[in-house]
Amino acid sequence: MLDQKLKELREQMEQRLNQVDSREKLSAFWQDFLGKKGSIADLMKDLGTVSKEDRPAMGKVINEFKVQAEQRYQEYSERMEKLEMAARNRAEQVDITLPAKKHPTGNLHPITLVKNQIIDVFLGMGFEVFEGPEIEDDDHNFTRLNVPKDHPARDMQDTFYISEDVLLRTHTSPGQIRVMDMEKPPIKVLVPGRVFRSDSDATHSPMFHQMEGLVVDKGITLCDLQGMLDKFVKQIFDADVRTRLRPSYFPFTEPSVEVDVSCFECGGKGCSLCKHTGWIEVLGGGVVHQNVLRNCGIDPEVYSGFAFGIGIERITMLKYGINNMGLLFENDLRFLKQFKD
Repeated sequence: MLDQKLKELREQMEQRLNQVDSREKLSAFWQDFLGKKGSIADLMKDLGTVSKEDRPAMGKVINEFKVQAEQRYQEYSERMEKLEMAARNRAEQVDITLPAKKHPTGNLHPITLVKNQIIDVFLGMGFEVFEGPEIEDDDHNFTRLNVPKDHPARDMQDTFYISEDVLLRTHTSPGQIRVMDMEKPPIKVLVPGRVFRSDSDATHSPMFHQMEGLVVDKGITLCDLQGMLDKFVKQIFDADVRTRLRPSYFPFTEPSVEVDVSCFECGGKGCSLCKHTGWIEVLGGGVVHQNVLRNCGIDPEVYSGFAFGIGIERITMLKYGINNMGLLFENDLRFLKQFKD
């Protein structure tokens, strides 16, 4: 009886193997024949019905059949692996007649481009770079910059206050204070970064970028500021550009000036870019106020200095002829792809 069952299982095994054409069918074959509840396991259970004299010989035959079934399973497993590999190779075959996929090279944002260009110019003049915190305290942002609590200049800032004495910095000038607290003259430093004011239109944004410059040493004058800025605008705009200083007011500099450049579009003759004046305002600066030096423990009778603040968006808009600041923040790739370093 067990001999007949074993013979039938051999035939069934070959039939099943001939039908195997996938991993799923091969797995089902293992479960039906070699699994814990498979046919061969049932044969071992039926071994108890065989007489004691014939049981060893029959057990040996069943074990040999089990080994044969395992070998056949392994053969088909290797065959399936080769078939799957061949199918993957066919699917992954490269059609060399197809056009190649293009991976365009990215480029820096125009604000980053201009910021790097400005930094390069001043690094060539011996400046160091310092980056201060964007969340400032009132003392660094206003008071020690000669803007006390009741000063009307605070109204010009449109400040974002986090608490009574903590705010988003309205300019990068607090970096001056932090550098002068850490270092003593001579000082020559740039402070680039984002600043925040509650203002938004075609030429203003609630968040924008500034670059503060500070020089403190013995014998520094307003002439030093103009000479340095004259070199700066020639390298950023055009070698023929000239600068002029106009009196202005900033609480942390005295005297204070607005810095204009001769129009690089019309050469100073007058056009729409310069509003037919021949001049374009680019930045503000002046001689560091004596109170600011005293607030940082620097003797104004010994040292003097100048400071200036550059609006990076303004320089970017002038340099590339952009008439709406919003374009710089909309992340429109059609716009951004036009700028290459």
